[in-house]
Amino acid sequence: MNSMRVSPLDPIDIAIQRLPNGGGLPLPAYASDGAAGMDVVAAETLTIRPGTRHAVATGFAMAIPAGYEVQVRPRSGLALKHGITCLNTPGTIDSDYRGEVKVILANLGDENFEVKRGDRIAQLVPAPVQRAAFIEVAALDDTVRGAGGFGSTGVAAASGEDVSDDDVAPANVGSLSTVKIRQPGE
Repeated sequence: MNSMRVSPLDPIDIAIQRLPNGGGLPLPAYASDGAAGMDVVAAETLTIRPGTRHAVATGFAMAIPAGYEVQVRPRSGLALKHGITCLNTPGTIDSDYRGEVKVILANLGDENFEVKRGDRIAQLVPAPVQRAAFIEVAALDDTVRGAGGFGSTGVAAASGEDVSDDDVAPANVGSLSTVKIRQPGE
């Protein structure tokens, strides 16, 4: 097997500006040759209580080239081990935004989560943007699915066998149905 790094797309250049609160922090970077996302670190220290969220400062701003976006995605280890995820996932940083990049972290776990300045909190993935134009029509073409929405295709596996609860989540992962979302001021 060839271990040579191969990318189907040429890298793009993204201008990045370190802000005063980002002094001494690493800029977003790939942790390995095969990483799809660049790790981004926190530029502040804070505690996220269970059921709450916070827009965490990163200490930098970017100028993304026209025709691209940068997606903000959660880190799988934080999600599995602590119930920490990014809301609005994947988040989109538009090419015309020039403010500080912030990561909306949410604590779906049962314990307070400490974010320390310099902790890796999310991943950034640049992606091309396909623009579209809507064309209003009197009726849409028919499909087998039709207007069937959420859950309309069922939960059975492709083989026709039902998926058991044991196949859905590992024993050490809790259900989100028990998470109480706190409202501001609680």
